[in-house]
Formats: sequence, C-alpha cells, structure tokens
Amino acid sequence: MGTKAVEILGVDAGKLIEMLNKALADEWLAYYQYWIGAAVVQGPMRGAVAGELMEHAEEELGHAEMLVERILQLGGTPLLTPQDWYKMTNCGYEAPTDPYIAVILDQNVKGEQCAIETYKEMMAFTKDGDPVTYTMALEILADEIEHEEDLQAFVDDLETLKKRR
Repeated sequence: MGTKAVEILGVDAGKLIEMLNKALADEWLAYYQYWIGAAVVQGPMRGAVAGELMEHAEEELGHAEMLVERILQLGGTPLLTPQDWYKMTNCGYEAPTDPYIAVILDQNVKGEQCAIETYKEMMAFTKDGDPVTYTMALEILADEIEHEEDLQAFVDDLETLKKRR
C-alpha cells in the first residue's frame, strides 16, 4: 500500500474500497457468464457470438485485474472467495440455463447495462477526490459501453433474421 496514495484521497477510503470490491465481484461473475455462455450458446450466428463472448470475457478479466491493483494500492483486501462475489455483487449472475442465442445475448446486455451504472456511480463518487480511480473507472466504462453496443448489434441482427424468414 502506498501511504501517500491513501493520504491524498479526497473520498472515504473504506467506502471506495467497498465500491471497488463490489465492482470486482461483478467483473468475476461477468467473466464467467461470458466464458460459459460462449461454450454453451446455440442458434444462428453461434460462432460469431461465441467469439465475441470470449473476447468480452478476456476484457472483464482485465477489469478485475485493474480493480484488484487499485484495491491493494489503497490498502484494502480484494474479495478472496467466489462466495464473496455473490454477497457483494451489484449486477448478479444469470446462469445460461437456456443456451439459445437470444437468451444469452439478453442476459449479457442486462449485465453490461448494470456495469455501466456501476462505473458511472464510481466516477461520480471519485470525480473530485480520486483522479486515479476516476480515470480507471472511465476506462472500464468505455469498455462496458462498447460491450453493450457489440451485443446489441447481434440482437438487432437476430431480429433482422427473424423478420426475413
């Protein structure tokens, strides 16, 4: 932990670490939701969607790494067990019990929309008091917005396919 990093914070460190851990829980659950969704997805465009889901999974894992690094910089302890992910999550986890592509896409769009709100709130909290976390949250937010857009494009393509039949 960098003592100066905590000293210069203009926000409550405990609350910030809690927000970061909640986001960490979301990222781990999102990683798994994307990863397992890519493995089980069925239906038209399956190959393209599975590839996109795997790409998103890798990016969610990268977000988790960023969050852990920031938590440690602030002297916090990152969530240590998967059980903690379920206790702390903002966005939850929807198991892909129905592997049809439209269902998988819908679950992941909802997850991205929740993530967008989570990082928007983190940015509002840190805006004037922690430029490091603010910048990190902005970077992750940009990725989450891109993920939602990517997934929504597949949803739109699927709707077009249905209309043409």
